Amino acid sequence: MDTSTVNEMIAVPPGRVTLTDRRTQRSWPVELAPYRLGAFPVTQALYAQVTGARPSSTEGDRLPVESVSWWDAVRFCNALSRQEGFTPAYLIHADSEGVEGQEGAEGVEGIEWDTAADGYRLPTEAEWEHACRAGTTGPRHGPLDDIAWYRGNSDERLHDVGGKQPNPWGLHDMLGNVWDWCWDVYDAEVYGTYRVLRGGGWFDEHWSCRASARRRSHPSYQVDDVGFRVARSATP
Repeated sequence: MDTSTVNEMIAVPPGRVTLTDRRTQRSWPVELAPYRLGAFPVTQALYAQVTGARPSSTEGDRLPVESVSWWDAVRFCNALSRQEGFTPAYLIHADSEGVEGQEGAEGVEGIEWDTAADGYRLPTEAEWEHACRAGTTGPRHGPLDDIAWYRGNSDERLHDVGGKQPNPWGLHDMLGNVWDWCWDVYDAEVYGTYRVLRGGGWFDEHWSCRASARRRSHPSYQVDDVGFRVARSATP
């Protein structure tokens, strides 16, 4: 299958996941309704098809798009929704666009998620972890070398999506290759508007490529090992 521009969505069943944060030693359970999640990270070809842009530091149609900010990912979701005739999930306040590079200037107050919309969106981190685990209980759904591109096997570079074994629910590259942006704010009291990243990337050691590992980044930052995949809420 040509995965360069495909936007295959996997139906994820409802469930319960317990999120944990090693820094604060907190844990909290989340109940999840069914939803759909991209089988692959968004590729450079799909990103270019929707936006006309190719921001990645390493080019290749089937490579995951990277060097995209959280805001870039949000705009992509709305653009893809419009292209496919769905209601955009995000309402972006006009004044949030012009101050994006300023620390803390754009955050929850600059964007609203219309939870009733049927369009594309970023997964919550609970949705991401539930989908990554795919019913398994360990740190990974399989041997790391079989399921992920990471520092130990990537030759310190990106790889085409879909090159490793999927998890039991058919999701590829949940661990390794590129980190995935999630919707959630990481810790508003300590880090302001910084958003959650999940999954690990091609330059990370094995301990970062775990279902429970959390990282953070400012929503305006563009990094060469950070991409995203899209989700959609289940429609009645």
